Amino acid sequence: MNLNTLYKKALNLLPLTKDEALLLYNDLPPNQLFSLAQQIRFIKVPQKRVSWQIDRNINYTNVCISGCLFCNFHCKLSEREKSYTIRTDELKEKILQLRQLGGDQILLQGGLHPQYNIHYYEELLSTIKSIDPNIKLNAFGPPEISHIAHLSSLTIKDTLKRLVKAGLDTLPGAGAEILSDRVRKLLSPGKPSVTEWCNVMEEAHNMGLGTTATMVYGHIETLEERIDHLFTIRELQAKKMAKNPGFRAFICWPMQIEGTKLNARFITSKTTSLEHLKMVAISRIILNNITHIQASWLTVGKEIGMLALHSGADDMGSIMIEENVVSSAGADHKMGSEEIQRTIIDAGFEPWLRGQDYKPRESSVSLL
Repeated sequence: MNLNTLYKKALNLLPLTKDEALLLYNDLPPNQLFSLAQQIRFIKVPQKRVSWQIDRNINYTNVCISGCLFCNFHCKLSEREKSYTIRTDELKEKILQLRQLGGDQILLQGGLHPQYNIHYYEELLSTIKSIDPNIKLNAFGPPEISHIAHLSSLTIKDTLKRLVKAGLDTLPGAGAEILSDRVRKLLSPGKPSVTEWCNVMEEAHNMGLGTTATMVYGHIETLEERIDHLFTIRELQAKKMAKNPGFRAFICWPMQIEGTKLNARFITSKTTSLEHLKMVAISRIILNNITHIQASWLTVGKEIGMLALHSGADDMGSIMIEENVVSSAGADHKMGSEEIQRTIIDAGFEPWLRGQDYKPRESSVSLL
């Protein structure tokens, strides 16, 4: 295979094969890989603008039976001194703070709680909507949906329908990590399989729910498994009906493993900045049917986030008013509204505030 031929094929938005994608990742000089990804970015998103968002992550519980080796946040139901379930007064306080900071969306996530079935989640969503009917709920993720369906003896479709009726607006791509059953059995023995993760997303897309797709790399997976993951996402997106949004964006980031069981049990190598930029670039190149790619500054820092905007990314993601999971494993980067806009400007782009649907919102704190 000729690299120039592959370069032109990718630039024409023709789907690459896995072997072709691996060849580009391994053999194309990084500056050319970034250039190719950036050219595709401007085909997909022509304006020299970069989106950002104001939302907050709310973890409604930390009880989880998944047993993920990379998670310092979860605990068992029996650990009563550590376990919690969020109260209504706490929800009100968090939503008020979000609104004061100009946010309009909650990323609502927890764990695979062994006792909470569909009724708990319907009440949770309804309670939030009663506090603020206009708040957007980007809630749960395929593992949680699959778990709720199992505990409630419901189909995935009926589970999603009931949650949408209760207030669910969009579905995040949580719990993907690496879409390889080999990896999942070692890292997340209690989580649903790759097939189950995909089934949830396919059902959500059929219903017209907007979603995102994610990848958490840099642990025990192989490069081939990363590429397989991207192809699984691309194939899922290809199945959706043209009128439905499907995956609105893709986000990848290096796994944070400080103080985790994963770090104790497996030998892993620290992900380099170059590796992250190459992952952003190859994601843009392979995922030719997904419009937006995030820079993932939360785990790599704003400087690498800025470089990612020149490697295929067009979105800086959220200021993340609250984040508990990756920060508990070593991520400590933070940005407010002014700083994230300044970062985008310093990278040579114009910031624009978006909602989860990638439609513009008016910012109360604008540097333009």
